[in-house]
Amino acid sequence: MTSPLVSLAASVRRASYGQAGMGNWIVQGDNAVVLEAMQQVLGQSVRCIYIDPPYNNREEYEHYTDDRGHEEWLHGMEERLALMWPLLRMDGSIWISIDDGEAHYLKVLCDRLFGRDRFVTTVVWNHRKSRENRRVFSHNHEYILVYAADPVQFARSRNDMPLTAEILGRYKNPDNDSRGPWQSISANVQAGHAVASQFYEIVSPSGAHHCPPPGRCWVFGESKMSREIEAGNVWFGKDGRGVPRLKKFLRDCSRGVTPDTLWSADDVGTTHEAKREVLALFPGTHPFDTPKPERLISRILDVATDSGDLVLDAYLGSGTTAAVAHKTGRQYFGIEEGEHAASICARRLEKVVDGEQGGVSSLVGWTGGGGFDFFGWNALSEDLAALDEGAPRRREARPFWPQGIGMPATELC
Repeated sequence: MTSPLVSLAASVRRASYGQAGMGNWIVQGDNAVVLEAMQQVLGQSVRCIYIDPPYNNREEYEHYTDDRGHEEWLHGMEERLALMWPLLRMDGSIWISIDDGEAHYLKVLCDRLFGRDRFVTTVVWNHRKSRENRRVFSHNHEYILVYAADPVQFARSRNDMPLTAEILGRYKNPDNDSRGPWQSISANVQAGHAVASQFYEIVSPSGAHHCPPPGRCWVFGESKMSREIEAGNVWFGKDGRGVPRLKKFLRDCSRGVTPDTLWSADDVGTTHEAKREVLALFPGTHPFDTPKPERLISRILDVATDSGDLVLDAYLGSGTTAAVAHKTGRQYFGIEEGEHAASICARRLEKVVDGEQGGVSSLVGWTGGGGFDFFGWNALSEDLAALDEGAPRRREARPFWPQGIGMPATELC
């Protein structure tokens, strides 16, 4: 699906780096204002929204103060989430990072805004490995709330996770089966909803007799189980007398595995890892306090999107979502209000286009390329208004920071 941002970019003022008009937008402005203005442009075109909003945790950070009254914070989230939700495609989803302080209130708010039936799951992210001894409990996890525009369509279209080394290690081939490696799984299940045909005696090829354990039944009726045994799909152990188990072949698991809801630090990274990623791009500086690791965002995009899909992040922060989207072939629309929209987000993407090798670059085979467009909201809003009046202001994209001395603000603000 071609992003509506591709054609629109040619009609508005922008600064570009790399290839212009690729459908990759960074907008510096208030996210509520930008989202409201982009409703018609982006309506039902976004496959995945990921946001990492302020957690309202009473902390003072380098680029923002995360200390608002509970009701004020909740009202702000409601206003912005209500503007994001209509932008999703019917197979789209929204993923929201949050911690214990406001997670449960945010869940109730989202249930009311989106509908409880649109809730998919809560992912628990193990965001730190070290113990935090200053607190009553060491807070080692955060949450990601997941909602889908249409949970049925999302279930059909979302991607499986690739098989891990640990999972692959379960597959062996002790009987040299020509179909390749397999693992054995139980041939009996709980008998709560069983029918009479699931209770019978199995006789193994070696003559051993087996009945299901108390409270359980065989997974198949007797006739089908006989066919499975004849086809070599039931394992009775090396001596042929063991409890029957079904053979599950690796070749039948090519789609991967169902995503789970517990994401470990080893699999998707930590907050400390994320800080190292940003510091590697901006050495000797204090660029951002609360970034997310690229591996975490990559996991979300792997599950929720495919190559070419449009990803939205209305709290772009240090630019991680845009960076990972760029490296993995997604289009993106990022919004950030502070000056770091240019000094960090855009600079980070400049390095991505040039082929920086941090984060997930080596994992996804990223070597550089593509491009993005940067927009100051004041100029963009004027151009959008002119387009609505039928008088487009066309202007060629000019070089992006040609001398590397910072975003030329006079023409973009």
